[in-house]
Amino acid sequence: MGESKLLGPESVRGANEAIAWIRARRIASQDRQKSYGDPKRSYIEFSVGDYVFLIVSPMKGVRRFKKKRKLNPRFVGLFEILERIGQVAYRLALQPALFGVHNVFHASMLRKYVSDSSHVLSYETLSL
Repeated sequence: MGESKLLGPESVRGANEAIAWIRARRIASQDRQKSYGDPKRSYIEFSVGDYVFLIVSPMKGVRRFKKKRKLNPRFVGLFEILERIGQVAYRLALQPALFGVHNVFHASMLRKYVSDSSHVLSYETLSL
């Protein structure tokens, strides 16, 4: 049928050199991509007791939060942070209506609530 070649030490050495070259190029490429992405990345930290909004993706909003409208909100509720779990996860105090939703979320899914008294509207009573 055919002859089988035995691998000699020079072919094994050549393969190992090729693998080392590929690894070095891959690491250089990863480092270059990381240097491009790091300046754009921001690390968000919250403390216990802060109030946050929860970012909702369109499909998850329909399934979990019962939001099914044409102009769907991007954020849901105003929730208090109960505790920090690990470096980037937080446990939220959810409303009883959201009993089917897990209460631990990644920091990228949260948006900090900044209290501002200017957004509160005062109204005057009208006498008819």
